[in-house]
Parts: sequence; structure tokens; C-alpha cells
Amino acid sequence: MTEDRAGDQTVHENVHEDAGQGGPTASPDAWVRDILRCPACGSALADGTAVDGSPQLVCQGQACALAYPIRDGIPVLLVEEGVQSEGTV
Repeated sequence: MTEDRAGDQTVHENVHEDAGQGGPTASPDAWVRDILRCPACGSALADGTAVDGSPQLVCQGQACALAYPIRDGIPVLLVEEGVQSEGTV
């Protein structure tokens, strides 16, 4: 976590190394992830990691189970971008 003071406000960023590209990639904060829903079925999303090590959000719905990429810290919640997550048919 990095911290930056701007005036009276403190800004926190969650940063981790993206194994796929070698650069830092911000993950959505927990409060943001909690309000996001799968665009295909409306189920909750959980943090996950793609086979290449890049971050993704994984649908928790059993009928759907799509995984959506996170690019430059921004979740790409388009059904066309979703892929079947590991362990699903």
C-alpha cells in the first residue's frame, strides 16, 4: 500500500506487481469490489488471478462463473471480455 498526503486528505492506493507485465497494477478497493456485480448474472465478484498472473474479478454465481480482467486498475466488466474461470465448465 502506498500513501500520499495531499493537503488534509490522505490517499491510499493498493498496488501489487502484475506478473504478466512486470509493472504495478492497482486493484479495486474492497468497498468498490463489494458494490460491483457480474454484468451477465448479477452475482457478487471476488478477487482472482488469471493463469498469466494478471488480476481479475471472478463471478461467484454457479451458473455463470465468468472472470473479468482488471486493466490498469480498472475492472473491465463487459460480458464480451469475460472468460470461464478455472474449475468451471
